[in-house]
Amino acid sequence: MTAAPDTRAFWDARYADDVYRFGEAPNAFLARQAERLQPGLKALSVADGEGRNGVWLAQQGLDVLTFDISPRAVEKAQALAARRGVALDAQIGGLDDWIWPEGTMDVVVGVFIQFVGPAARDRMFARMKTALKPGGLLLLEGYRPEQLAYGTGGPGMEENLYAEALLREAFADLEIERIDAYDAELDEGPGHSGVSALIDLIARKPL
Repeated sequence: MTAAPDTRAFWDARYADDVYRFGEAPNAFLARQAERLQPGLKALSVADGEGRNGVWLAQQGLDVLTFDISPRAVEKAQALAARRGVALDAQIGGLDDWIWPEGTMDVVVGVFIQFVGPAARDRMFARMKTALKPGGLLLLEGYRPEQLAYGTGGPGMEENLYAEALLREAFADLEIERIDAYDAELDEGPGHSGVSALIDLIARKPL
């Protein structure tokens, strides 16, 4: 399935100016996982947008692969990596037309990738799991349905949001280390700002 041109155009328009819509600093949940990461690990950051998370992973010494549907976002990600003095393999592709790695990643990161509905989400989650090596680490953060009342970021469709039961079912074949549901104040650029209803998943692929 190829990404529709209008989808790519939508995201290009969203990232068109020089402002980093979700900031240049890493997602707060991801940054809190620094002790779980070691230099030399291979990491994939899914739908990485303008690169804030992929670049941060590279700054921790990881070998980082990212992709995003928007050529403009990838351009900004590469510019951010250059400013930070790190290497980043940032590629252009949609969730269904990008060639996902299989069994090669020590870490797979998904942060606020909630622009997809349930069917596409099922495919994406399956590919994220397939990308991991045995023993590999999955780090996922998203909004809970309560986010709709806050209106401080994320999609406006409840079906795209994550609940604990959904994540436990989707990742039942992984070893779930923790699932945390909580509210927190986000300050991650104009796109994610204010009190937010969050849920975090940390899991490992069985050896």
